[in-house]
Parts: sequence; C-alpha cells; structure tokens
Amino acid sequence: MASLPLKKNYRCVPSLQQFYTGGPFAVASDGSFIACACDESIRIVDSSDASIRSTIDTDSDAPSALALSPDDKLLFSAGKSLQIRVWDLSTLKCVRSWKGHESPVKGMACHLSGGLLATAGADRKVLVWDVDGGFCTHFFKGHAGVVSCIMFHPDPNKSLLFSGSDDATVRVWDLLHKKCVATFKKHDSAVTSMAISEDGQILLTAGRDKVVHLWDLRDYGFKKTVLAYEVLEAVCVIRSGSPFASLVASFYERSGKKTSGSSAIHFITVGERGIVRIWNSESAACLFEQKASDVSVNSDMSRGFTSAVMLPSDQGLLCVTADQQFLFYVPVEHSEEIFKLILSRRLVGYNEEIVDLRFLGEEEQFLAVATNLEQVRVYDLAARSCSYVLAGHTETVLCLDTCVSTSGRTLIVTGSKDKSVRLWESESRCCIGVGVGHTKAVGAIAFSKKRKDFFVSGSRDLTLKVWSLESLFDEVVQPLNLKAKAVVKAHDKDINSLAISPNDSLACSGSQDTTACVWRLPDLVPVVVLKGHKRGIWSVEFSPVDQCVITASGDTTIRIWAIPDGSCLKLFEGHLSSVLRASFLTRGTQFVSCGADGVVKLWTVKTGECIATYDKHEDKVWALAIGKKSEMLATGGRDAVLNLWYDCTADDKEGVFRKEEEGVLKGQELENAVSDADYTKAIQIAFELRRPHKLFELFAELFRKGEAEAHIDKFLDALGTEEFDLLFEYVREWNTKSKLCHVVHRVLFRVFNVLPPTEINKIKGIEELVEGLIPYTQRHFGRTDRHLRNSFLFDYILTGMSVIEPEIDAKERKVESLMHSDFKNADAEQKSTSEDLKAASKKRKSKKSKDSSTKKARSVAYTKVEVNSLQA
Repeated sequence: MASLPLKKNYRCVPSLQQFYTGGPFAVASDGSFIACACDESIRIVDSSDASIRSTIDTDSDAPSALALSPDDKLLFSAGKSLQIRVWDLSTLKCVRSWKGHESPVKGMACHLSGGLLATAGADRKVLVWDVDGGFCTHFFKGHAGVVSCIMFHPDPNKSLLFSGSDDATVRVWDLLHKKCVATFKKHDSAVTSMAISEDGQILLTAGRDKVVHLWDLRDYGFKKTVLAYEVLEAVCVIRSGSPFASLVASFYERSGKKTSGSSAIHFITVGERGIVRIWNSESAACLFEQKASDVSVNSDMSRGFTSAVMLPSDQGLLCVTADQQFLFYVPVEHSEEIFKLILSRRLVGYNEEIVDLRFLGEEEQFLAVATNLEQVRVYDLAARSCSYVLAGHTETVLCLDTCVSTSGRTLIVTGSKDKSVRLWESESRCCIGVGVGHTKAVGAIAFSKKRKDFFVSGSRDLTLKVWSLESLFDEVVQPLNLKAKAVVKAHDKDINSLAISPNDSLACSGSQDTTACVWRLPDLVPVVVLKGHKRGIWSVEFSPVDQCVITASGDTTIRIWAIPDGSCLKLFEGHLSSVLRASFLTRGTQFVSCGADGVVKLWTVKTGECIATYDKHEDKVWALAIGKKSEMLATGGRDAVLNLWYDCTADDKEGVFRKEEEGVLKGQELENAVSDADYTKAIQIAFELRRPHKLFELFAELFRKGEAEAHIDKFLDALGTEEFDLLFEYVREWNTKSKLCHVVHRVLFRVFNVLPPTEINKIKGIEELVEGLIPYTQRHFGRTDRHLRNSFLFDYILTGMSVIEPEIDAKERKVESLMHSDFKNADAEQKSTSEDLKAASKKRKSKKSKDSSTKKARSVAYTKVEVNSLQA
C-alpha cells in the first residue's frame, strides 16, 4: 500500500464561537443579523449560521440594554457605566454618547422615525432622547418599581409611549403633552412584555402573574384577561399575511370551528415551560400548544424561554432560552396534525467548557459535543447550527464516543457524572440503552473499532467495564438495560482515557496514577503496564498500523510505547504545559497533540519533529477529534470555542507553485519593460514582486536620465494606503546607507508632492517610519555640510596656485570696472607728467642726469603705490 503524503499545514476555521452570554439582544428589521450582549462586548451575529460578522468593544462596559434603529444602521447600547452610546454599524465606532439614568438602563426602544430613543431605567424613570443631539426631550416619573420594558406605538402618527414595570403597572405616556394619560393596574406581578394589535387599538400586556391582559387604547379601558397558567416572558401579535396567520386560518377551516370575528386577535406566548402557544383573544382559548419543549434541561438554570420576537416575512418566530440558545420556529401544515411548528435552526450562544467531541455519521458532517451540561449537542457543520440535543443524563456529560454499527446505525455512547453510561441512536435521536453499575463518575469511554458490538467504560471508581450490545434490537421503544460482560480494578487513581485497538483484541487505559495499562479483551486480562511518565496520563491511543500506543501526560511530554515489552520507543517534548490529547494521523506516521497551554501541534513520528504549532485557543484544549476519512481536526476547550482544522498541504503546495510561476512571468515582464525603457511599468512590476533592490536601481536610473518626475508621479498615483506603507519601509531601509541617500530623498520629495498631509497621516505606522527616517537624514545633511565647508579650503589653495580663476560676483565686477577707469586716468596723468619732464629736461640741461632719473623713479613709484592701494 502506497504511503500517504505527510501533512504540512492545517487551516483553522472557527466554526462555533460564543456570541451570547445572556441578557439583552436586538434583531435586525429584516432578520438578517442579531446584536447580542457577550460578556463585556457586543457581537453582531449572522442569524443564518451564527457566524460573527463583527465585534464591538464596549470598554469593559457590559451591556444592559440594546436597540437598533429602524434602518439597522445605528445600534444603541447602555451599560453599567450609565452611558448611553450610539454605534455606527458600518464603522463599528461610537458616534456619540451621553450620561443617561442614575441606575442601569433595563430597556430601550427606538421610534420608527429613528430620531427618538426611549430608555427605561432601574431608577424608575422613563426618558426620551433626541438621537442626533443627545439631549433629553421627555422626562417621565410615576412608576414605583424598576421599569423593565418600553415600547413606542407602531403608528408614527400616534405619539404614545408604553412602559411596564416591576410594580405590576403599565403606563401610557403622551409625548405631545408630556404627561401620563393612563395607568393599567390589573397585573399582580412584574410586567415582562407588551404588544400592540395590528389595527393599533388594543394593547396586550403579559406578566409573571401568568395572565395576558387586553386594553382598549381608544378609551384606555380594560377589555379582557387570558389565563396562560405559566409565568410569561413574551407576547407577540400575529400579523395578517404572515405564515402564522395563514395557518391559523387553515386551522379554523380544517377543524370546523368558527372564527370569533374580525375583531379577534391571535397572539403567541412563551414562558417558563419552554413551549410556544397560540391564542385567540375573543374566546381566550389556546389554539395550539407544543407537545414537547425544545429547551434543554439544565439544573443550574431555570427552564424555559426568556424572550420571543416575530421575524419579518416568512422567517417565523425567534425564541431565546435561559441557556443562551436562539430557536427559530417555522409553522408548517401537517397531514396528521392541523398545526405544527418546526424547529428550523438552533443557534447556541454559549457552549461553556467543551470537554469532549467526536465526528458523527458516514460523511462526518455532524459533530457531537459534550460540554458542562447534562446533554450532548449535535452540530451540523455545514449549517453551523445545533441540529439536535440528546437529553437524558441528570448530571454533566464527561465523555463520549461514536461509531457506525454493522447494520448501518449511527450510535453515540456517553458517560456522565451521574455514574451511568447511555447509548443513543442518531437517526431517532433517542436513548436506546442505559448502563448502570459504576459507583462514581464515568470519565472515559470507547467503542469497539471492528465488530461494533461492545464498548468499554472507565470510572473514577478505578474500574473498567465492558458493556455488550448484543441484546439491542433494531427498534427500541424503551431504553434497554445494558449489561457488563467484564469488570476489573484497573488503576489506583482516576481513569482519564480509554482506547481500543483496531482489531478489538486490546484495550488501553490511562490514569492519574501516571501509568497506562494494556488489557486483553473481552475479559480485561492485563498484558503490560506502561511506566515512565511523571504525572497523570490524560490521553491514550493505539497506532492504526503498528503495535504501539501513544500517551499524553501532565508532565508536558508525549511518549510512544511498544506493546510487546512496554518499552518507550520515542519521547516528544515541546508543550509548555500538560498535554491533554494526542491522536495519530496519516496511518500512524504523524500525530497531533493539544494541551493546557492552548496550542495544537503537528508532529512527525519518524523524525520526532514538530512540523507546525497553532495558537488559536485562549485556554486549555480539552477535546480533540479526527475525522476518519478526511482527517479533518476539531478542537475545543475551556474558552468555549470549537475550531475546525482542514488539511491545506496540497493547497499550500499548489499556491507556492502558482506563486513561483507568476513570479517567473512577472520577472520576464519586468525585464521586457526595462529593455523597452517603459520605466513606469517596470517600477510597478518591481514593487508588486517585492524587489526593493531592483526598485532602487530603477529610481536611480531615472534620476540619472533626468526623467524621474513624470514616471514616479504616475507610479505613486496608482498606489493605495497599504502600498505606501511598504514603500516607506523600503525608503527607510535605503536611507540607512549613505551612498543611496540622494535617491531616497528625491523619491521622498516626489511622495510629499503627490500626497497631501491628510493622506500621509492615514498611512499605518507613519510615526515610526518618520522616526526611523529623521536621524539618518540629519546625519546625511550633516555630512554634506561638512564636505561643503571642506571644499572652500581646496578652492582657496587652488586659487592661490593659480590653477583655477577665483569666482567674482557682480559687486566685485563693479569695483573692478572702477579700478580699470582709475588705471586709465592714472596712465593718462603719468603720460602727461612724463612729457612735462621731458620738456623740463630740455630746458634744464645744466642739471645732472642723476637727479632727473631719481625724480622720475620717485614719480613712478608713487604712481604704483597709488594703484596698488586702489586694487586693495
């Protein structure tokens, strides 16, 4: 059999992330997204697949109320800081904020015009704000308790505001006259929800006193009471034209009942029982009631729904549960039942801590997840929603395993803190077998790999049990009692992990007592004890091809052991904390591990090398599952995030090949552009190929030819903000070398001419880039200044040596011209003087020639001295 190629890399896709931790939420007008409070942030979630579109950081201000504008462009939030904030969903920035109530805001509502925002606070006040100005337009007091719900009249022409309080009253406020026009006092407990009839004349109020009251808004009189017999959390009116309205009409036709007239209002209620019911206002009768609740049972939380919203068009009804789930119901016609609700989607807002998970089905399109809850959630990986829930355990599920039986049935087995094991059938989504016998929590479980007719469980009571599935029938009405075929005391401390060999002949158990034991099945006869770890063993698994076992321990190491003699074959070190899971890949030639340090590592067995390390979790990674066909990975842990990992080795290899091929083609195109003297294109290609050296050479060549300005400006005009960031990095690097600085600053000069200062400020990290340019630039200018000063000495020396002519400016030329004119006058005077001397010498022939020559020399010397003084 040909060996499989080794895996080099995995790509992580965050499949399930927490997006709702309870509290306020707001649904878009078209139902496309939901704004949810998640701890101290706000998550914008796609309602189709629970993918997180964006996250708004509220600066540790946990939201207490949320509302959306009618056009879904603005989001209003209020938190414990008492600040009311307006967020622009296109930029995710707070456009304005102001101080609101004196106590936390409990409810918000935006007017249909989008210009007014009403807030209800724990300080018993109702305030109305101008959205654009952020100032208070109305201030209402009158409630004696916390104002929990608030609502504008849906008709924008009626300026009415409704508020419900814990004081069991509902007040109607007139916004034009700024006063309370009515107070409804029929409730005996807190008012939780309000709704307006389609004609705008009837107000419906629901409360924790288990009733729905109807009020006439024409005279503000009491109309009727509908007994619900459960604590109500939400009431919704069914609008005409909706799927609910058409099914209600067909219900009357098929049942033969008469409608109560056009004045009848049909509405939906949800509450603590976790079921949806439809009522008729005139007869006060329940037309439809769900037979069973879809709400998960949780001992730590109250059961039931906390809120409900009618979605637009044909999207149905959205109900929110106490355990942070969003349930989407769609009404359908049914052949047996007159009226039926189908749960179309279940989005889980918070998974708590994920402790174990396994792929499910032949195609592995489902994932069974065990969290810190009493049920197992099965997710559809394609739709990213919870497909169904397996409920039956009374305490937290700690472990699970899955298999496809020889008859084609997909089975799930679970172990729980309630000391029992349960067998589930995926198709029927029901429990078909229960095994009781352990005296403490069951922390490890494993299915048979070959025959699929038994499974093994390990408990904190230090025992292993082998459970037989031979007594199971194809059709099971009631869960059967599973029987244990073998029992053995296996360890001295808690059993953390179990594995069964591919041929079903051996089982291996890992314990907190630092040992792993190999047992022969089905009688659990001890074969060998694996000793060597210094702390508890969290994970064990058989190799799919060799007679060896891999173990992961709290001593931060991973070991591979030989089964025949129990010797340690290989030791792997690399994790910084406890290794919690390790599983084989690629027919046993590789394995993947995860630990308490929050990282996932990919290893090669032969070389002992860690090929890749992934840090996509923020806390301990407890759970690891590997698909048998695609070898896709799934990891989950304490951070409540479930990540899916896809093998992208082939994609990366193909991507590298394509990149190299593209690089070769681009390189040839670059050479052609240079040879054709198309410097603009050459610069663009060099920049795309990330070749800074070639880019510098092109800039330098342009500056030498004196053609740089047009080419560089054209190149700069085509760059985006991120590309300018890269160009500045190149320039900063070039500027560190003195021989390149002249080109650098000419490029910078062109950049600063093309880009205005406002655009330069938008460049990422521009401050650091400029700080890196300044010191080297100062050094270059200082060196240039020193060279200029030193050049004056050479000029002086060469001038003195008459090698070069001294440079004369205009002023010196004027002085020189004056000097020349003086020279001419002096020459003329000297000539006339000499003529006079000659005449005198003729007249004075009696005097000696020595005296005349002396006088002549003195005259000439005087003239030269005078000329020299003028030159100086």
